[in-house]
Amino acid sequence: MLRLPPFDYQTPATLADAVSLLGDQGAGAPRRNHEIRVVAGGTDLFPNLKRRHEQALTVVSLMRIPNLAGVVGEDARDLTIGATTLLSDLTVDPRVRARYPSFVKAVASISSPPLRNMSTIGGNLCVDTRCTYYDQTEEWRRSIGYCLKEKGETCWVAPSSARCLAHTATDAAPMLTALDARVTLHSLAGERTIPLTELYVEDGAAHLAKRGDEILTSIRVPAASDAAHCRTAFWKLRRRGSIDFAVLSVAAAVWLDAAGRVERARLVLGAVASRPREVNVDLALLGKPLTPESIAEAAKLARKAATPFDNTDFQAQWRGQMVEKYTEGALKEITGLPQERLLPLGG
Repeated sequence: MLRLPPFDYQTPATLADAVSLLGDQGAGAPRRNHEIRVVAGGTDLFPNLKRRHEQALTVVSLMRIPNLAGVVGEDARDLTIGATTLLSDLTVDPRVRARYPSFVKAVASISSPPLRNMSTIGGNLCVDTRCTYYDQTEEWRRSIGYCLKEKGETCWVAPSSARCLAHTATDAAPMLTALDARVTLHSLAGERTIPLTELYVEDGAAHLAKRGDEILTSIRVPAASDAAHCRTAFWKLRRRGSIDFAVLSVAAAVWLDAAGRVERARLVLGAVASRPREVNVDLALLGKPLTPESIAEAAKLARKAATPFDNTDFQAQWRGQMVEKYTEGALKEITGLPQERLLPLGG
C-alpha cells in the first residue's frame, strides 16, 4: 500500500491567511522543490505525494475559504467561477449549462462521478502533466533512472531533448482557452489577472507560469463567448468512455456573422504537448462559411500543428492522425454536418 509522507496540514479560513503561508515562495523558488504545497480537492496532489512525485513539508488546504467557491454572473454578463468550485457542481449549474455547454461537456468528461464530487475547477487547470515514464511508483522510476521531470538529466520520451516532454492533462483548459477565459492569481504582492493561455509553459516539468507564492482564485469566462454569441464543441479521445485521462482533446469555438461566415475561430488541442496547443485556423476558416471543404482544411492545419509524443496511451503516430479526425468531427458538430462515428468520446 502506498502511504502519504508526513506533513503539516494547514486549513486557513481566509485568502489572506493562505497567501501569507506561501509568502516565502517567490518567483525564484523551483516548482518541484516547494516545501509548501496548495491543495483543494486533493485528487492530483495526494496520489502524487504517495508515489513521491511531489514533496511537501506543509500542505495548505483552500477548502475552508468560503469565497473561493461558487458561480457569479447572470444573463449577458461575464461568468466568474471560484477556483474551489467542485466539478460536479459546475455540470449541474443551470447558468453554466445554458451558456457554455461545451465547457460542461469537458468538465463532465473528467475522471468519474466520485472524483468529480471532490475535484475542483482550479485544481484541474493546475493538474500535473503526465507521462508513461513518470506516472509510476518511485521504485519503478528509480530502477530505470530518474527522468528529467524528477531528479534525472534525461527525458526518456526523447533522450536528446533539453526539456521534459510530459503532456498536459487538464480537460477544462483547452475549452476555457478557446472561450477566451482569464484567471486571477493572488499573492502577498496583490492580485493579477491573465489570459488562461498565459498560465501555461511549454515544459512538462514546470508547466505553470504561476509563481510558488501565488494561488489561483477564480476563472472569468466572457459573455462574448457564450452560446448566444458563438458555437462550440469539445471532443476527447481516451481508451475508455469514462475515467481515463485524455490522450487527445479538441476544443473549438467559432463566431459567425449574420451571413453565416466565420468572423473568428479558436481551436485548442489538449494532451498533444506540454501545454494546451492553440492552432491558427484563420487561413482555412476566416471569412468563409463552415463547409466540408473548409473544415477539412482546418483539420489538416491542426494535424500539422500537433506533435503527439510517445508518452501515453496509443501510438503517437495514430494519435496524430486522430487530431485531424477529431478536429473535423468537432467542427462538423458546430455546423450540424454529419459526423463520422469516432469512439470513445468524452462527455
